[in-house]
This record gives sequence, structure tokens and C-alpha cells, in this order.
Amino acid sequence: MSERAEHREKPAVNRIRLILGDQLNIHHSWFSRVDDSTLYVMAEQRSETDYTLHHAQKLIGVLSAMRAFARELESRGHRVRYFRLGDTDNGHSFQDNISRLMQMHGARSFEWQQPDEYRLEKELESLAESLTVSQADSMADSMADSMADSVADHSSVNTRKFSTEHFISAPEDFDPMVKDGKIPTMERFYRRMRKKTGILMEDDQPVGGKWNYDSENRSPLKDASDLPSMPYSLRNEEELWEEICQEGVESFGSPKAAEFYWPETRTQAQKALNDFLANRLENFGIYQDAMVDGEPFLYHSLISFALNIKLISPGEVIESAVQKWGRKARDDHRVLASLEGFIRQILGWREYMRHVYRNGMPGYGKLNHFNARRPLPSWYWDGKTSMNCLSKAVSQSLEHGYAHHIQRLMITGNFAMLAGVDPDQVDFWYLGVYIDAFQWVEITNTRGMSQYADGGKVATKPYAASASYINRMSDYCKGCSYNKKLRHGENACPFNSLYWHFLHRNRSILADNHRLAMPYRTWDRFDPEEKKAILKYGDDCLKNIERL
Repeated sequence: MSERAEHREKPAVNRIRLILGDQLNIHHSWFSRVDDSTLYVMAEQRSETDYTLHHAQKLIGVLSAMRAFARELESRGHRVRYFRLGDTDNGHSFQDNISRLMQMHGARSFEWQQPDEYRLEKELESLAESLTVSQADSMADSMADSMADSVADHSSVNTRKFSTEHFISAPEDFDPMVKDGKIPTMERFYRRMRKKTGILMEDDQPVGGKWNYDSENRSPLKDASDLPSMPYSLRNEEELWEEICQEGVESFGSPKAAEFYWPETRTQAQKALNDFLANRLENFGIYQDAMVDGEPFLYHSLISFALNIKLISPGEVIESAVQKWGRKARDDHRVLASLEGFIRQILGWREYMRHVYRNGMPGYGKLNHFNARRPLPSWYWDGKTSMNCLSKAVSQSLEHGYAHHIQRLMITGNFAMLAGVDPDQVDFWYLGVYIDAFQWVEITNTRGMSQYADGGKVATKPYAASASYINRMSDYCKGCSYNKKLRHGENACPFNSLYWHFLHRNRSILADNHRLAMPYRTWDRFDPEEKKAILKYGDDCLKNIERL
């Protein structure tokens, strides 16, 4: 049967549903039954590939996952209209593609799932409004004056927004905790969610008697000889990468198209989750903050990309972890610390950051507490710096589109904050470089947690650190041309002088923060000549930042 003949036999499309590239939840209630009058629309659009500069692997990862999801829907009998980058009828915007399809099919209903990102939420709300107005105008123009009174009845377009059915928490779990514009701490929200869900709880008390084992999750990894292998199987994405390049989409970083390993299907994501639970979680907690040269993945789960495009859900991830390790955690303190630390990242930080973003946008994206204006150093784009920790963390990010949370927070983020880099430029880099970076989860972690640009809405103090922390948690300092012990002088580590330089120049802003009382007392005890030398070397580092 020809495609044209097959198309004629299908019923008319009455409803069009849009699926975004990070809404790949096959268990969504939308897909519980097949309805031939419903058309699902997915689109590879330049509006999405070009709104920021993306890492090559992020482009490959999202597009390959979208294509796999469309095939899955079709295999289950759903009607799908999929726009590829190079399709001649691709208008490369939701306004164009959806409007034309609605008109082409005479569809009376447009539905979408609530976007996680503010810009897309506003764009789709505007699209829905325009559809209602334009459809009514179009129908009115085609009807006789005598029929004009019935235009509203015949031309109405139903528009409806649905939940993504992905997150564990709801606005009512967070919003009542906001008092006079001040958001709750993550710890308060996390405990509330533990109580609500019963996760790692015995009646109303936490398993093990403590809510949080973060203080036990900070050990360096001395022996990296027995690390588990990457949980994903390699596949070849050169054909897709060639399409991306042919369409002129700009990107950066290594595409690794011939040996691409990030997941494109739910099955692959579940395999990675199971691998983590079997081979990584037991050691995850104690070593989750460790950094090792040449070992980018360590004991981390590597499921954040799959979670953020919704191939798997936070609920099932936590449930699987508790089923696997919950009983042993009650008897083994080390396992409990690992299990709790992992759950805290998902039930705590991930859910919390979503609400911070939801409550704070669009203003949150403009916060700049320190009025930082320095450009991002060019070596964030190529890793060519003599500071070994930054060279390794940046180069790893460019190669894999990945770095774990401490590399992001305490290496690349820490330096940017100490140097006074404009948070707009920091956000731009983080949003583009990491495969799991979508604005709702990126900007709150970057502008809030990493840069303290929100003035303490998220973090209770700036996450500033000198070389001593980096040396304690990594082996980066061993191969560095800078001396980790020196605060100034020849080959002194820039982190040391910039740490004190940052505290000194921002004292009027930070002096009342009780968590910084000790470092300020230490600074005050320094000899005046020592202070002068530290600040002078810090000035020199900032003036010569491109040559560090």
C-alpha cells in the first residue's frame, strides 16, 4: 500500500500534541491508548539547536534520543509527524510548524506538556493563544455574514497544558515554605519530601537516625585501579553528526560520533541505572566528591542526561535504589551513607532546584550579587591553561560533555567566582558544555550554588576554596606547574591568592555571613605585608588571567 493511500484511510486529525526533546517519557498517560485522530509532533528545530552554543555530544544525544522515541511511538501504533533538521517543510519554530499542521489538518485541539524551561513555557503559551485567535479569524473570513454569529462555536480551538508526570514533588510541596520571598533551604525541603514519601524513613524518623550523611561523603580516592567501566555501549552516530554539520549548526567540543555512548533509549538508560546500582552505588557515597586525573566517571551514576530528557523518572530511580540496597543500608552504615547521598541528589537537590527556578524566573537569570563583569577566560573553550586542575576539568568537559558535581562546583565554578567572571558568561558556558544541562537545572546550580550570584538564595555561603581543598580531594596538584603551598611569589597557585582576594574585595557584602567568620578572622591575623603581597599577586593573576 502506498503512503498516500494509507494516509487517505486514516481518520482526520482532530488533536495535535507536541512533544519536546526533553519529554521522552514513554509511560506518560498520553500514550496509554492509541487514537488515530491524534497526531504527535516532534521537531528538530534551529530555534532549539541555536538558542545557545551546544556541545557536539549534547546535540547528538538529544536528537538521537528524539528519533528513537519517535520510532518507539510509531511501533506502538501512534501517529507521529517528525521534522528533521534538513526537512524542506520544517519551519524551525514551534509557531510555524504547529500552526501549519493545525491548518493543514483542520485540527480543533492543541495540547502540550508543561516545559521545564521558562523560555519554552512562555513560547508555547503564546503559540496556544495565537492558534485560538488565528483559527477564529480564518474561519470567520471564510463564512458568510449570515453565519457570523456562530463563528465562535465552529472555529474554537481547544488548547490544554498537561503535566510531564515526571517530578516527585509538586508546587504545593514547596510554595508554602516560601516566606516573604525567601525560599527554604534545600535541607528543609529535603526533609519535608522524605516525610511525605516515606523514603528511608521509619515512621517519622530517618533510617539510621540522621537525615543527611554529607559529612561522610567527602573522601579522596587514593586507588583508582579497580573502577567500574562505562555502563553504556558504544554506537556510531556519524550519519547524524554529518546531518547536523550539513545544516550548519554550530557547536563545540569533541563529537565522538564514531563511539558515542550516552543513551538514546529507555532500555539503555535502565541498563546504566542497573549497572550503577550493582557496581557503583556502594562506593558512590564516600567518593562522590573525589577527583582523579584521567578518570572522569569514577563511581557516579551517569544517568543525569537520561533523567533530564525523561527516559527514566526520579521516582523509579529512587525506588530501584531502595529495593537494591535499602535492607543492607539498615545494617551497614557505609551503604546507608551512599544510598542517602544518592537519594539526596535526586529527591533533594534536583527537585529543589526545579522549584527555585520555577519561583525565581525570569529575574533569577539576571542576578549578579557581586556585580562581576570579567569575561570568561578563553581557555574555558580549549583547556589550555597551566593550572592542571582547570586544564583537566575543562578538557574532560570538552571531550565527554560531562564532569561531576565537584569538578563543576569547586574547580571550574570556584575559579570563575574567585576571578569575578560575569555570571552571564558562566551560565552560557555551563548550559552549552554539559550534556545534562537544561536551563531549569543548570542556572540554579551555576548562578546560585556555584557563583553565589543570587546572594544566598540557594547556598548559605559562597563555595570558595583555595588549593588546599583541591589537593585534598584530587591528585591534580601533583602534575601542576604551580606550587599549591604558596600564596604569592614565583609559581604560587592562583587559587590561593584569588581566594583571599575574593574575600577581601567582597568583605562589605560577605562580612555578616556567619559561615565566613573563621576565614575572615584568619585573614585579619595575617601580617600587613603578607596581605599586601597576596593582594598584589591576586591582581597580577587577574591582569594576566589569559596566560595563567
